[in-house]
Amino acid sequence: MTQLLVRPHEPDAAGCVLEVTPQSAGWAHVGFKVCRLAPRQELTGGEADRETCVVALSGSARIAVNDVGLGLVGGRSSVFDDVAPGAVYVPAGARFSVVAMTGLEVALCSAPGRPGRPARIIAPEAMSREVRGQQTNTRYVRNILPETESADSLLVVEVLTPGGHWSSYPPHKHDNAVEGQETLLEETYYHRLNPSQGFAFQRVYTDDRGLDEALCVNDGDVVLVPRGYHPVGAPHGYDLYYLNVMAGPERKWMFRNDPAHEWMLR
Repeated sequence: MTQLLVRPHEPDAAGCVLEVTPQSAGWAHVGFKVCRLAPRQELTGGEADRETCVVALSGSARIAVNDVGLGLVGGRSSVFDDVAPGAVYVPAGARFSVVAMTGLEVALCSAPGRPGRPARIIAPEAMSREVRGQQTNTRYVRNILPETESADSLLVVEVLTPGGHWSSYPPHKHDNAVEGQETLLEETYYHRLNPSQGFAFQRVYTDDRGLDEALCVNDGDVVLVPRGYHPVGAPHGYDLYYLNVMAGPERKWMFRNDPAHEWMLR
């Protein structure tokens, strides 16, 4: 069985510290990579049949697509700043380059796509911000590439969960295609913690408990959600950030709550 917890490693020559491919995850759609670049260091990429959302998690960068400069993006000092990240949409079939202007943490989110869409900077004001939940279920969401914005497969969102709160809660899932009720979406969670020595917990489980794993998450870890419910808890004293990448046969986020826990929404 594919391991659901992926931990970062020492940077390779390109600055990459973590990578999930459809092959390594044992699924069909989502790819995810995180690189940490020094100032002036360059990262390149692009695939013939996959689109990419480049997200400057912290720091700033100049990004070009097919050798056409799109400009400077990013600038926040940390994923815990209440500021939108820098982000660029790169269509399938295009090549991109990222040149770090400062120390840069950048995420490359990818999924199947077809050539033809224009490359674009995703403006900060286009990333809607919302508050979900209440009391110790409150979390803060920023929609980087939601289904209302142009793309082939990708959905990208970031979430800040305060210490002592729960997120992706009540537990929900999106692993079955049921017209008008639920869509089938693979998902990755890229976790960061503040302070960084903290930890969090994520459970991934199915109705029949054929999959049921409780994972202790450290700063910089990724959790794979191939199917099942996937709630997250942040212990007191440690704020939790995560970047979600989702993709599947239909580009729509429709989920079903675990019926055993849906009572708390009434």
